[in-house]
Order: sequence, then structure tokens, then C-alpha cells
Amino acid sequence: MKVAIGCDHGGIDLKNTVVSVLHELGHEIDDQGCNSTDSVDYPSFARSVSSLVKEGKCQCGILICGTGIGMSMAANRIPGIRAALCNEMFSAKMSREHNDANILCLGARVIGPGLAAEIVRTWMTSEFAGGRHQRRIDMF
Repeated sequence: MKVAIGCDHGGIDLKNTVVSVLHELGHEIDDQGCNSTDSVDYPSFARSVSSLVKEGKCQCGILICGTGIGMSMAANRIPGIRAALCNEMFSAKMSREHNDANILCLGARVIGPGLAAEIVRTWMTSEFAGGRHQRRIDMF
């Protein structure tokens, strides 16, 4: 699967961890940056990752900032994007199974690299259940 990934300066270290996990799982990565700790504006990265997912160039995306809140708010402004901020595995699983989330948002200052790796593994291996959940998504 092709996965778009992006972060701001607060998420750079965690992005490197997530990229390693995605490689381990056999996914192709489209890294939209950022690539340093110099201050940047997170909405630009949310927009670029969300656009790749919306256009079907990537099947899903992962966005990382300090809390994950800004990235999720920015991504969810784009029609067709269902970005889920997840801080543990149950929400990650449910965001895929019930909500068909197409972007995972993580907070680098909220969770550590070990937990982030498990969240990413859970999210990437969970599938949309369809059925009544599709009816609800169609209501967006």
C-alpha cells in the first residue's frame, strides 16, 4: 500500500519511527516532509498529505504534530478526508473498522515511539467493516 506521511517540526522524530514501522510492514511511503526541526506551519503538510489521499495517489496517510489536534483539524476540513486522532490501539482499530478513517493523526508530545509504533501497526492492519457503518459515512 502507498502511504502519504507528513509532520511539522514537533513531529519529525516520531515521523522517522513511523516510517520505519511502515517499511517493516512492507508499505511504500510518499514523505511530504517536514525534514527538520525548523518551525513550519502544520496546515501545509496536512493539505499535501490529504490531497494525495483524496486524489487516490496514496491509499491512506499519517500526519504527526505535537498533539495531533492541529493536523486532524486541518485534514478534516478537506472533503473526503476522515482523519482520526488516535492515542491508543482501540481507537485506531475502531477508526478504521467503523469510520473508514483514511488518515491517522498522532501527537508526538502525547505518545512515545513505542506506543506510536503499535498504534500504526493496529491502524494499518485494521479494515473497514462496511454495512451499517457505510450508511453512516455516506451521511457526511
